[in-house]
Amino acid sequence: MKKIKSIVLFVLVAVIASMLAGCGESKPSINVFNWGDYIDEGVLKEFEKEYGVKVNYSMYATNEDLYVKLKQGGESFDVIFPSDYMIERMVREGMLAKLDKDNIPNLKNIDKSFFGLDYDPDDEYSVPYMWGTVGIIYNKTMVDDVVDSWDILWEEKYKDQIIMLNSQRDTIAVALLKLGYSMNTRNIDELEEAKAELIKQRPLVWAYQGDEVKDTMVGGEAAFAVVWSGDAVAMIRDNPDLEYVIPKEGTNLWFDDMVIPANAKNKEDAEKFIDFMCRPDIAAKNADYIGYSTPIPEAIDLLPEDMKNSKVAYPSEKEIENTEIFRDPMDIVVEYDRIWTEVLSGE
Repeated sequence: MKKIKSIVLFVLVAVIASMLAGCGESKPSINVFNWGDYIDEGVLKEFEKEYGVKVNYSMYATNEDLYVKLKQGGESFDVIFPSDYMIERMVREGMLAKLDKDNIPNLKNIDKSFFGLDYDPDDEYSVPYMWGTVGIIYNKTMVDDVVDSWDILWEEKYKDQIIMLNSQRDTIAVALLKLGYSMNTRNIDELEEAKAELIKQRPLVWAYQGDEVKDTMVGGEAAFAVVWSGDAVAMIRDNPDLEYVIPKEGTNLWFDDMVIPANAKNKEDAEKFIDFMCRPDIAAKNADYIGYSTPIPEAIDLLPEDMKNSKVAYPSEKEIENTEIFRDPMDIVVEYDRIWTEVLSGE
């Protein structure tokens, strides 16, 4: 009897020891750093459940914020979502890791037109996530003019009814396009003219906003806002009085991609995460939730009819023929910072 008790006791001790050892083991994790309100967070739970990898998720507001965060160090990320020109800069500065495409078989789902773009011509570092345009959204009940030009954002009659993007690159680009210049100009005189236009406009501007612009426009608090097309889709869905236009002077055609920082601590699971995000069902959930445009045709087929047929989210080739893709202003970044500071201070 004592022998049986001893055996039972030994087994119990072994089981408890095993359980305690298991409690001490931490499951693998990845740190994901993304734009605000730019994913259906339910898919993060799906990834965790499917792969047994914890996702530590945090957000940033602009490409410049992301860049500064990475440059400061002290915290490493495994997957980030920069835009085209920022990817170009990060590649040049050795901040990104080359991808092992064998670990991302779902790349085959992405439309081929999204590969070979100037910011990553050999597709070594980036995988397309979302794309779109920049334009004007306006409230049809508050505006009695034809809206087809950037000029309307300088109309005195709409003082305190105008919202500009709290983004130096996008807002300076609006002024450059209004003046008939390339939004990628490196001509300092042209950039100074754009600055002067924005300073002249500043008394008319109610606010410079980021993600909060959606609530502002849906709530009818302003007549106009410069927005990214995906945000426009979400706003129009919530307030049918809103309409989105691409001005005749042209605009930015942008791309946000998934990349892995060079100092990532878990590249293997980061590539699993990128591959997961390229699955049509997952891409469709993200596109439907945030309103932005997926580069995955099969995902588009899974979207609700209003999203699938949205000309805001999926404009025709003709509608986007007068667009430019941002290039990295590598040699004049200091000038951009100076101009933006002077615009915001009204100098």
